[in-house]
Amino acid sequence: MRSGNEPVTARSPLRLRFWLSLWGLIWAAAGTAGFTLAGRSGWAAACGAVALVAVVDLAVVVHHIHQGPHYQPGPDIPPYEPPRH
Repeated sequence: MRSGNEPVTARSPLRLRFWLSLWGLIWAAAGTAGFTLAGRSGWAAACGAVALVAVVDLAVVVHHIHQGPHYQPGPDIPPYEPPRH
Protein backbone atom coordinates (compact mmCIF):
# COMPACT_ATOMS: atom_id res chain seq x y z
CA MET A 1 0.00 0.00 0.00
CA ARG A 2 1.26 3.43 -0.89
CA SER A 3 1.54 6.05 1.78
CA GLY A 4 2.12 8.99 -0.58
CA ASN A 5 5.46 9.49 1.10
CA GLU A 6 7.76 7.49 -1.19
CA PRO A 7 11.53 7.96 -1.17
CA VAL A 8 13.02 10.76 -3.21
CA THR A 9 14.78 8.21 -5.46
CA ALA A 10 11.57 6.32 -6.37
CA ARG A 11 11.07 5.90 -10.10
CA SER A 12 7.81 5.72 -12.00
CA PRO A 13 7.35 2.63 -14.21
CA LEU A 14 5.40 4.67 -16.77
CA ARG A 15 8.30 5.30 -19.15
CA LEU A 16 9.26 1.62 -19.13
CA ARG A 17 5.63 0.70 -19.71
CA PHE A 18 5.52 3.20 -22.59
CA TRP A 19 8.51 1.61 -24.33
CA LEU A 20 7.28 -1.94 -23.73
CA SER A 21 3.85 -1.05 -25.14
CA LEU A 22 5.46 0.57 -28.15
CA TRP A 23 7.62 -2.52 -28.69
CA GLY A 24 4.52 -4.73 -28.45
CA LEU A 25 2.62 -2.49 -30.86
CA ILE A 26 5.41 -2.73 -33.43
CA TRP A 27 5.54 -6.53 -33.21
CA ALA A 28 1.76 -6.90 -33.21
CA ALA A 29 1.42 -4.64 -36.26
CA ALA A 30 4.17 -6.59 -38.04
CA GLY A 31 2.45 -9.86 -37.10
CA THR A 32 -0.88 -8.56 -38.36
CA ALA A 33 0.65 -7.56 -41.69
CA GLY A 34 2.64 -10.77 -42.02
CA PHE A 35 -0.25 -13.08 -41.22
CA THR A 36 -2.56 -11.12 -43.50
CA LEU A 37 -0.12 -11.53 -46.39
CA ALA A 38 0.22 -15.23 -45.59
CA GLY A 39 -3.54 -15.70 -45.64
CA ARG A 40 -3.86 -16.60 -41.94
CA SER A 41 -6.85 -14.45 -40.98
CA GLY A 42 -7.26 -15.94 -37.48
CA TRP A 43 -3.69 -15.16 -36.47
CA ALA A 44 -3.93 -11.75 -38.13
CA ALA A 45 -7.04 -10.97 -36.07
CA ALA A 46 -5.30 -12.10 -32.87
CA CYS A 47 -2.30 -9.88 -33.61
CA GLY A 48 -4.67 -7.03 -34.46
CA ALA A 49 -6.37 -7.44 -31.08
CA VAL A 50 -2.98 -7.32 -29.34
CA ALA A 51 -2.12 -4.19 -31.34
CA LEU A 52 -5.39 -2.60 -30.24
CA VAL A 53 -4.63 -3.37 -26.58
CA ALA A 54 -1.15 -1.87 -27.02
CA VAL A 55 -2.60 1.32 -28.53
CA VAL A 56 -5.04 1.72 -25.64
CA ASP A 57 -2.25 1.10 -23.13
CA LEU A 58 -0.05 3.68 -24.87
CA ALA A 59 -2.85 6.24 -24.69
CA VAL A 60 -3.35 5.61 -20.96
CA VAL A 61 0.38 5.80 -20.24
CA VAL A 62 0.82 9.04 -22.21
CA HIS A 63 -2.16 10.53 -20.39
CA HIS A 64 -0.67 9.60 -17.01
CA ILE A 65 2.76 10.95 -17.99
CA HIS A 66 1.17 14.26 -19.00
CA GLN A 67 -0.54 14.50 -15.62
CA GLY A 68 2.87 15.04 -14.10
CA PRO A 69 4.51 13.84 -10.89
CA HIS A 70 1.41 14.30 -8.75
CA TYR A 71 -0.76 11.72 -10.50
CA GLN A 72 -2.99 10.00 -7.96
CA PRO A 73 -4.35 6.58 -8.97
CA GLY A 74 -7.51 6.72 -6.86
CA PRO A 75 -9.45 8.47 -4.09
CA ASP A 76 -8.29 5.95 -1.48
CA ILE A 77 -4.62 6.98 -1.96
CA PRO A 78 -3.52 9.90 0.23
CA PRO A 79 -2.15 12.98 -1.57
CA TYR A 80 1.54 13.62 -2.01
CA GLU A 81 3.26 16.16 0.15
CA PRO A 82 3.82 19.43 -1.71
CA PRO A 83 7.24 19.71 -3.37
CA ARG A 84 9.87 21.50 -1.32
CA HIS A 85 11.93 24.01 -3.24
